[in-house]
Formats: sequence, C-alpha cells, structure tokens
Amino acid sequence: MDARFNLSENEIAAKFAKRLGNASLVIAQSPLPKSTQELVSLRASQINGCGWCVDVHTKEAAAAGETAVRLHQVAAWRESTVFTEAERAALALAEEGTRLADAHDGVSDETWAQVRKHYDDDQTAALVSLVAMINAANRLAVIVHQRGGSYEPGMFAAMAD
Repeated sequence: MDARFNLSENEIAAKFAKRLGNASLVIAQSPLPKSTQELVSLRASQINGCGWCVDVHTKEAAAAGETAVRLHQVAAWRESTVFTEAERAALALAEEGTRLADAHDGVSDETWAQVRKHYDDDQTAALVSLVAMINAANRLAVIVHQRGGSYEPGMFAAMAD
C-alpha cells in the first residue's frame, strides 16, 4: 500500500516536520543516553504500529552500536535480562506514556519513581519530551500510511545539511 499523502511535498506539512525535527534536536543533544533514546523510540513505535518509525529507530540504534539481541528484545523487555534498571524505567515510561488511555492515571507513581531514581532533571526532561515527540511522529506516519523499510541510517542528518 502506498502512502496516502506525502508530507514532505506539502508546504504546511514540511514546515511542521522541520519544526518537529528542530525540537527533536534538543532531545538528541541532551544528556539522555543515545541508546536509551533509540530504545524508547522503538518501543513506542512498536506499540503504535508505526512501521516507518520502527524502521528508523531500529536502524539508527544498530548504526550506533546497539546489539541485535537487545533490539529484538525490546518488544518483550519485561521478560528479558539484557536491559539495565535505568533502561527498564525508561521503557516503562515509554509504554505508560504511550498508552495513556489504558490507565486513568497515565504514568504510574511507581514508574515515575523509578525514572527519577535513575535520571537527573535534564535527562528526565529529555525522556518525557522524547515520549511525547515519538508519539507525535508515530501518529503522523501512521495516519498517512508511511511504510517502513526504505530508511537508511543517517538519512535525516543528510537531509538537514
């Protein structure tokens, strides 16, 4: 199935995407570890069924040195031994922050306490922003049926030049 709409060919969508990309740079340049950023983005994208974003974040994580074992285990991270306590807290936040409608309180106090145990204020701000940002990106791609498979690592950085 082809994409319904090419966001990059529409002036309004292109402007929005550029601003979304600029906001993402704040997160990318934050002290939140790059591996955590990619794992969180991958998990939210899996939940939201965003093939494009799963493609992007799997390939970017691998290009940054993430192992195939850890990438394959993200979908079942609770049943895996390959993630640190800090990564598990971030993945829990990603899931709860993505599935807001599934729980009347949104992110649980237990998950929030684990995040705060492992991440300082700047890292927490980046993590919360990342969960919001990846969910926005997932929705854009899913709504227009942007399919995964064609992304090449570093493609966004090349487009920014």
